[in-house]
Formats: sequence, structure tokens, C-alpha cells
Amino acid sequence: MKYKDYYQALGVERGASADEIKQAYRKLAHKYHPDITKDPKGEEKFKEIAEAYSTLKDPEKREEYDNLGRRPAGQGFQPPPDWQQHFGTDASAFDDVDLSDILSAFRRGNGRSRAAVPVAGQDYEISVPVTLEQIYKGEEIDVRAELPEPDEHGMVRRVPRTFRVRVPKGATDGQRLRLPGKGGPGRHGGKQGDLYIKLELQPHPLFRVNGRDLTLDLPLAPWEAVIGAKVETPTLGGPVELDIKPGTTAGRRLRLPKRGMPTADGGAGDLYVVVIIDVPKTVNARERELYEELAKVSDFNPRRHFS
Repeated sequence: MKYKDYYQALGVERGASADEIKQAYRKLAHKYHPDITKDPKGEEKFKEIAEAYSTLKDPEKREEYDNLGRRPAGQGFQPPPDWQQHFGTDASAFDDVDLSDILSAFRRGNGRSRAAVPVAGQDYEISVPVTLEQIYKGEEIDVRAELPEPDEHGMVRRVPRTFRVRVPKGATDGQRLRLPGKGGPGRHGGKQGDLYIKLELQPHPLFRVNGRDLTLDLPLAPWEAVIGAKVETPTLGGPVELDIKPGTTAGRRLRLPKRGMPTADGGAGDLYVVVIIDVPKTVNARERELYEELAKVSDFNPRRHFS
């Protein structure tokens, strides 16, 4: 049989700590994952590092491996005499045996087998875009994700899954929702991991968010600002009619109480409407006449304070 250098496979020193071994494995597993790598030998390398990590992450397995001694990777190798004593096998029988099988059998032969320790599944987190309307109403949404799961051979594959999730009314940007038992599968009877949904609030075409308050720019025609008007104004709860007083100036802020985002205690923030005076880019002949007549008869001078 051929000797396998598990430390070399992970690119770490023999005296590496458990954390260094874990970090090296995660880096290489991501690099050579069959769903990611373009290396034609990626799957083979992935299996090699998985086998190496399976042994070195377990203190007892690592000790047994270290007791085999050091030799160049790929060199012909025979198990220690203890193994032959336990199993009564001659050296020629090892030609087609894998090193990982030797370690497992040696472990059992030494009477060190034990009940598998339950291992909890891995937790995962995914980001999900949500709209102001979904947060305002507390709507249910479908969350689709491809989560890594080991198959029957231990190979990690990404499996598409869909979850129905209710967005909490008044949730905030970056808030995390926990779906217990929807993460990675546990091993040896360990509990399923959790899935965390991180809400990412998407920009709104009309409203700007400031905590629980909202801000809306309200364009007015010049005559609406001068003589006043009743203007239909959008809110997340539906349109409302806003009374514009005569002589309203650009930049004026109008407050609509309790028209902002809801709070956990049943309250709500405010909606602030900022007046913008908009002017037509083009006018017809009659409109031009009226504007010219207004310019002649009006003594209004917005720059009077310059002099």
C-alpha cells in the first residue's frame, strides 16, 4: 500500500494546531469543490483533502496516524506489527488496502471504538432582498437558496430549497430571521443546523428611510404653490389628500404623523413631505403668452434681497 501524507495534502506542518488544520481544509475545500473548481483533477484533490481532514481533525485518529511514523508520500508502506497481530494478516495482503481503512481497522482492533458522538449540523446565513411594502405589511415571501448538503458518498453538493417566510411587520434593514432546523444536516443523531435569513432593504423609487420615518419629495406646479391646491399624495398605507396652502415655498417640510414605518409596539413613524417646485420643460403658445403677461404685471422679485 502507498503512504499518504495528510499534512502535506492540507499544506500544514505536522505540529499545526486544530484551528490551522481547519482553516487550511476550508480554504482547499472551497478551491477544489466540484461545483466550483475548473481543475480537471479537482474532484480527486477534494477527496484527498477530505480524507486528510477527516483523520487530522480527530485527536485520537491524528495520534494513531502520527504513530505510523513519517515517510515520503506515495512510498510503499506496510502497517505496524500490532495491526498484523490483531488481524493475522500477512504483509502481501496490504497491497490493495487504503491507508484510511488501515487506520479505521487499527482503531477497532485496539478496542478504541466508541459510540459516534452526535454532531450538530452547520448553520447557514443567506441575504434576501425585501421591499418597503413587504416590511410595512408584514407579508410572506418565498426564499430560495442552494444549501450545501453531503450526498450518500459524503460529497458536498448544493441542493436548491425553498422556504416560506413571513417578514415581521416593521422589520429593519439587516435584521436576521432564524429558521431552526433548516440548516445543514446533523451527523450521528445530532440536531439539524439553523438557517438565518438576513433582510436587505431595497431602495424605494419614492420613499427614503430614516429609522422609522419616511421622506417623500412632492413636486408642485408653480401655480399650485402660489394659489394653493389639494394634492393626492402616496403613502405606504394608500394615497391621502394633502392640502397645500397658498404661498408654499420649495423645501418646506410637511409632516404626516403615523404614516411612516410600523413599530413592534403597534406605533408608527412619521412621513415627511418635502415640497419641490417643478416647472414645465416646454410650453405651448398660449401658455407662453400667459407667462409673459404675468411677468409684465407682477412685481414679485425673488432676488430683491441681493440689493
